[in-house]
Amino acid sequence: MIVLRLAYQSLLNRWVTALLTITAIAFSVMLLLGVEKVRTGARQSFADTISGTDLIVGGRTGGLQLLLYSVFRIGNATNNITWESYQDITKNPNVAWTVPLSLGDSHRGFRVLGTTSAFFQRYKYRGGQPLKVRNGKVFADIFDAVLGADVAALLGYKVGDPIVIAHGLGTVSFVEHDDKPFRVSGIIEKTGTPVDRTVHVSLEAIDAIHIDWQSGARDTENPISADDVRKMKLQPKAITSALIGLNSKLSTFKVQRLINEFRQEPLTAIIPGAALQELWGLIGTAETALAAVSAMVVLTALLGMITMILTTLNERRRRWPFSGHAVHARQQSSVCLRWKAGCSHSPA
Repeated sequence: MIVLRLAYQSLLNRWVTALLTITAIAFSVMLLLGVEKVRTGARQSFADTISGTDLIVGGRTGGLQLLLYSVFRIGNATNNITWESYQDITKNPNVAWTVPLSLGDSHRGFRVLGTTSAFFQRYKYRGGQPLKVRNGKVFADIFDAVLGADVAALLGYKVGDPIVIAHGLGTVSFVEHDDKPFRVSGIIEKTGTPVDRTVHVSLEAIDAIHIDWQSGARDTENPISADDVRKMKLQPKAITSALIGLNSKLSTFKVQRLINEFRQEPLTAIIPGAALQELWGLIGTAETALAAVSAMVVLTALLGMITMILTTLNERRRRWPFSGHAVHARQQSSVCLRWKAGCSHSPA
């Protein structure tokens, strides 16, 4: 009890220093736990970007590059897949479903993805969750567009608003397909994936807006209106990549090898999970750096606490000798006074 009372009195005498030390330790521990939670959450969210897809197929390129532009909408494809090769892959008896993807255009800095309505049924994220259209519906017209949640929120779009697709990439574009405007037909619920920052249009729409283009520029002498395009039967000549689902997981490596050795044209097939792990291994250095920084902050706070304790002990050691001399002096003075008093009364 005496020790506890002494400790309590010591804290009261130095409550400002003790409060600052406790606050520093609390914030450093909170930082360490926060970084750890962000690290694990980011890794899990990264791994859950796409699920339920067995293979991603694209033109001959590196596996990480194929993953980046097909899933994360980063970069561009070096080669496309011809429509004939895509049809041959869909006819494989081991293939259950396919979803074609076509990239290349943008809208105010957001990538435009040409695909089919099957994309909204087959694309899964976070352990198999499907995409849900919050407002409106999927493509009913060739010039309908379904927006990701972030696109709609940042640009202030709602169902029924017109939008214009720009040719190429970039926040500011000087070449737009303004002769064939689109209409927002639906908005997807937020997913926490690159889908949120993507404008989805039909695969036919990608061909429609480029039907009167020659060598990267619009043919102004023979323009084709949007109404004329609606009457045409459009079929793409090539696509950027494709998502593939198989009838059996056991045939994954077999189909992958078959596509990688495709004779009609050079193609690449990757397993999304394996490519995600490889990509995370490259960017995981930042994760380790964050953990190291937070651990150093905690260590610094603990060193500060130890420094405060040692400083307090040193102060006490300096005070104790003076206190002892003062007590001894008071005792000697008391003895002398008693002796003098005795001497004054000794003679009768």
